[in-house]
Amino acid sequence: MDDFRLVASWVAEAMGGTLTGDGAREFSGVSIDTRTLEAGELFIAIRGERFDGAAFVDAAMAAGAAGVVVPRGTRVTQGREAGSASLSGERLTVIEVDDTTIALQALARAIRRESGAKVVAITGSAGKTTTKEVASTFLSAWYRVIRNQGNLNNHIGLPLSLIALRRRPEIAVVELGMNHAGEVSTLVGVAEPDVRVWTNVGEAHVGFFASVDAIADAKAEIFERASRATLLIANADDARIVARLPRFAGRVVTFGIDRDADVRATDVVDRGVDGMQARITTPEGRADMTTPLLGRANLANILAAAAVALEFNVPLADVAARAASLRPSAHRGEIVRLPSGITVIDDSYNANPTATRRALDVLAQSEANRRVAVLGEMLELGHQAAALHEGVGRAAAVARIDLLLTVGGAPAAALADAAIVAGLARSDVRHFATSDEAAAELMSFVRRGDLVLVKGSRGIRTDRVVERLKERG
Repeated sequence: MDDFRLVASWVAEAMGGTLTGDGAREFSGVSIDTRTLEAGELFIAIRGERFDGAAFVDAAMAAGAAGVVVPRGTRVTQGREAGSASLSGERLTVIEVDDTTIALQALARAIRRESGAKVVAITGSAGKTTTKEVASTFLSAWYRVIRNQGNLNNHIGLPLSLIALRRRPEIAVVELGMNHAGEVSTLVGVAEPDVRVWTNVGEAHVGFFASVDAIADAKAEIFERASRATLLIANADDARIVARLPRFAGRVVTFGIDRDADVRATDVVDRGVDGMQARITTPEGRADMTTPLLGRANLANILAAAAVALEFNVPLADVAARAASLRPSAHRGEIVRLPSGITVIDDSYNANPTATRRALDVLAQSEANRRVAVLGEMLELGHQAAALHEGVGRAAAVARIDLLLTVGGAPAAALADAAIVAGLARSDVRHFATSDEAAAELMSFVRRGDLVLVKGSRGIRTDRVVERLKERG
């Protein structure tokens, strides 16, 4: 099937904008960044917290933009400098709108509707990206599938991802991120998902909310605009999700490990750094499954993805076979086996209290000469930061750690102190202000046979610890 054409008149109508220039002009794509814009694309001048895209219209024209979307009243000088692009000499197509971000979202929604694709949207405090990647893997042998790339899951990133639906895939699998109430509602309004997945509720971003229950209410915006035919795939092990399920207007399929669910894992064996093993029971039958992905949290993500695949009639046997070959995304539970005989669990992409405790569970289940945890401060926890870090410190004491290094400010120091109070020897707990300092200390400690977990919020840059370990080899 041919790609859907982005014709200027149609784009302007979709955005509710006023068109100046050639309405028949076709745009080869959409960009919000003049550094990556290609000749023939439509430049949308997004106004952000630190920049105003309207200030870059001249740069977009010089780069060969075929058209620009700007706030109403923005003065756009027509014409191009000689030799600036293949479109030099042509009159630029200009679309004026009330709000360029809303216009981008409206365009994405219109393309989503025109594409005819089924959309699967995933939200939750943790596991969104893994669930997206696994579901896409399960579906891709049977369907043409696209997914949003990297972290493009907010009010700008999601629409940019959905514009790829102009390639007319059969299924799009996207994640919906948020750190404030109302954001999931906006994203649901753009994506209009046929299948919604709610992985869990945790303390991530609790600094922006009054409580974890308030986070659950914000995540429950995934219910909005559902019809009776809309499917929700929900975590039966999460009490906050279960309590809110009666509000959903459509069908519900549950997944879980500890409680009865439509898609459930039993006979679970945690193999530490070698992954998980379980029997999966579904309405379509049972299958034994192994996966190299680590821990019960990832097992739950696989169950959610399996429920998505089964909804699209992917055979359970195929799901189980593909689960065996899954690989984690970079820095998300990635196992790095160094030539020196040291094994690293690189989970440095990001961190919140729930995910960090789960990572410590994996560390505790793994065989090793010595277990080492490098835990960076978990950000965006607000007034609850100290208490939540202390809870992780107590979990670290339970995990049979031989050395705990904490990195960051006062909350990370509170984590270290709590671990000592809970039973770790003071000599086995050390706190550092920066990841570079922690890495230097770690280099003098680790040896063959050690297992090192590295986890922390991105702002703490615990990935630098992993890089130092790799450099050592």
